[in-house]
Amino acid sequence: MSPWGSLSRTLPLFPILLLLLLQASGRALSRASPGGGPLEDVVIERYHVPRACPREVQMGDFIRYHYNGTFEDGKKFDSSYDRGATVAGVVGVGRLITGMDRGLMGMCVNERRRLIVPPHLGYGSIGVAGLIPPDTTLYFDVVLLDVWNKEDSVQVNTLLRPLFCPRMVQDSDFVRYHYNGTLLDGTAFDSSYSRSSTYDTYVGSGWLIKGMDQGLLGMCPGEKRKIIIPPFLAYGEKGYGTVIPPQASLVFHVLLIDVHNPKDSVQLETLLLPPGCGRKAVAGDFMRYHYNGSLMDGTIFDSSYSRNHTYNTYIGQGYIIPGMDQGLQGVCIGELRRITIPPHLAYGENGAGDKIPGSAVLIFDVHVIDFHNPSDTVESQTLSRPIEGCNETTKLGDFVRYHYNCSLLDGTKLFSSHDYGEPQEATLGASKVIEGLNTGLQGMCVGEKRQLIIPPHLGHGENGARGVPGSAVLRFEVELVSREDGLPEGYLFVWHGDPPTNLYENMDLNKDGEIPPEEFSTFIKSQVAEGKGKLMPGQDPEKTIGDMFQNQDRNQDGKITMEELKLKSDEDQERVHEEL
Repeated sequence: MSPWGSLSRTLPLFPILLLLLLQASGRALSRASPGGGPLEDVVIERYHVPRACPREVQMGDFIRYHYNGTFEDGKKFDSSYDRGATVAGVVGVGRLITGMDRGLMGMCVNERRRLIVPPHLGYGSIGVAGLIPPDTTLYFDVVLLDVWNKEDSVQVNTLLRPLFCPRMVQDSDFVRYHYNGTLLDGTAFDSSYSRSSTYDTYVGSGWLIKGMDQGLLGMCPGEKRKIIIPPFLAYGEKGYGTVIPPQASLVFHVLLIDVHNPKDSVQLETLLLPPGCGRKAVAGDFMRYHYNGSLMDGTIFDSSYSRNHTYNTYIGQGYIIPGMDQGLQGVCIGELRRITIPPHLAYGENGAGDKIPGSAVLIFDVHVIDFHNPSDTVESQTLSRPIEGCNETTKLGDFVRYHYNCSLLDGTKLFSSHDYGEPQEATLGASKVIEGLNTGLQGMCVGEKRQLIIPPHLGHGENGARGVPGSAVLRFEVELVSREDGLPEGYLFVWHGDPPTNLYENMDLNKDGEIPPEEFSTFIKSQVAEGKGKLMPGQDPEKTIGDMFQNQDRNQDGKITMEELKLKSDEDQERVHEEL
């Protein structure tokens, strides 16, 4: 056996000097004999000592190091650098020359030493034929690159742990993380950041080296760890390619982006539940909601607020990702809910665009603005009703005057009649108001107050209106100020009783055989003033009378003749005869 031990592979006489940890922090091992005689022990010069030294070489440690070996005159007799490979071995068990065993004790990773080894601690009086003469003092420049022990385990140091930890990594979980990988001396060998892509894998399923499987357990999304893995839990004696030498300890700085399990379902967390939730969303409802969408590490990938527009969709019908379809069911209007969706219920392994990576867990903070169902009708709630004096209630065709406040279900105010200083006027059943108001204002007493919830298909529909978002459910608080009977459809004026017997003669005030606009207007106004007739309510009387005159002036010559004047009832009867 060579004096260098049996570990040398490239030079039979010079086994690669094994990595050894320093056992003391710099005790002087050199002792010269009295009177300047031969050295009795190894002389150690620590010419570079790193600031941080978490571990020193001890007997029985496995080490990896580089060295140059020279004689006193500087002539090189051996070098690991020339072979392009570090030396690896165990310290203090007789596999190295005694001087090297002693000189490596107490060394730190990245420490540099110069060792002077006297002959009796080197190759003695025999030397190495052809390479090292007998009784030769040897000089070694050594840099320690790695140290570990077969009793070592994975070392985990938490550098940053988020305050909120929704879950911790367990075996069989799928994780996405970024990392920087270095050797123990700081030499970088790989980085996910350089590829601008996370490393995505299962934990505890044999897809990773054993040390990483162990080091990731218990991590939270957003947590940063330093994980030191001994070689026997990494790539061992073979190393990996050209970047990881054999018997190399590995250091990983890891940032966990997210974690999920293929068995995960949607996770729900209610952040705010408004009081008085009378209705919860079900499949088939149409919903308007705002959201912020983020990855598990907090990276925002989308927000409806940035577009100043709600997201509008049916739920439970496949229009949105399955996890959101599930997560929105059971919400109340006004509720704030956090929905965490695993990738198999979101965008899967492929992700979406350049903002949602493959296999990403998605977190949505949702604010529900409103929802409705296409089968919904107007919801009416009486807030107050006069105790007495409610003999007549509103019906289709009535002319009504009412005050109102209109808002969205989230409380956003849209319109109010009080802003205009006077009540709104409408004829129920006419096209002046939305269908939901036509329905909700019927059956009211003067002085009654109601709250009406009007779904969009009875309001302003998918397109909305000026100031009203599309597909918005509206809340009206209405108070009926007055009502009066309207006119039958198609009528501008009716008599309360029978019309005058000689109608044309009564209209022809100056008896000249024709009725100009002035006479027609004067006659109609007198009928109204005397309580004999009624104009269509809610319209400008002058315009209504003008429209009536135009209807009677058949040839549009500015006057009505006896042949032209006909009552609407007579016209309707003639039309029936024509049809018959």
